[in-house]
Amino acid sequence: MKNLLTTAAAVAIAASAATAQDVTLRIQSHYATEHPSGILAAQFADDIEVMSGGEIDIEIFYSSSVVATTETFDAAINGILDCDMTGGAYQTGKNPAFQFVGDIMGGYDTPWQQLSWLYYGGGYDAAQELYNAENMQLVGWWIYGQESLSSSKPLAGPEDLKGWKFRSPPGLETEIFEELGAQPIVMDFTEIFTALETGIIDGADASGLNNNVGLGLYDIVNHATYPGFHSMPSDHLACNLDVWNGLSDQHKRIIDTAMQKLALHTALSNEKKNAEAAAMLTAKGVTLHEWSAKDRADFRAAAQVAWDRWAEKTPEAAALVASHRAYLGQLGLLAD
Repeated sequence: MKNLLTTAAAVAIAASAATAQDVTLRIQSHYATEHPSGILAAQFADDIEVMSGGEIDIEIFYSSSVVATTETFDAAINGILDCDMTGGAYQTGKNPAFQFVGDIMGGYDTPWQQLSWLYYGGGYDAAQELYNAENMQLVGWWIYGQESLSSSKPLAGPEDLKGWKFRSPPGLETEIFEELGAQPIVMDFTEIFTALETGIIDGADASGLNNNVGLGLYDIVNHATYPGFHSMPSDHLACNLDVWNGLSDQHKRIIDTAMQKLALHTALSNEKKNAEAAAMLTAKGVTLHEWSAKDRADFRAAAQVAWDRWAEKTPEAAALVASHRAYLGQLGLLAD
């Protein structure tokens, strides 16, 4: 009888432990499975599953296959998904403050500086207030590095931006470039190639140098900025706050550790790919323009004018702008 009770108790404990520990997280990414970032996301999922001994199962939906990219955040809030693996900049309609956790525009020079704001500049706590207000938890960032501008005309410095017509995403970027005399034209990503071919635009802000090669932009234009200076988007992992709070401390730590590995390898792999693309383009005759420290400072000064306008939109935006300004000052990057 005693052995029977002991066996029954063991089964009950094992069943309870399985219920408490076995977790499935449904995550959506806007990247395709074959995209370099999609491949890294798959490794992130595998790392979590291995480190948790199979207790955590990660199900990633690639290429925004469940809902539109811009709707991923809401899908996680509403329980359609558990986590959003896109980026905060898609949520500026909820609060303009999301711009400053998504793409700071003219802020940091390297992914390492931007990540250091999150972990060592008070950024994590400042951003967390914004996410928690939407019942979401910011877990971390993965940043591939500076984007490059592509152009049919030289872009050697701020003076070359005057009258320059280029494809721009909407929002803060258009304001900054207008401040410098450029003519940003908001258009869909898919329209860039044809617009360059037909001369509707002189250039484009599309992505990093290697990705721009993949898009075929340098079959049409022969100038680019490299290394970039104007835009460095932060993709995020953000999870439903109730789901996150329901995880054990061990599981939270595993996911956080895997996220930091993802951040490291995203920046490292893209730095290598961009360097290889730069060598290939130079050999092909494409001119790569590296802006001087003074020119980057001039761009950052123009960006700050736009930041301050956005800071007036909501208290949360003002708090994040103040946080970035303080940390950029500590790094010696803040324009006078």
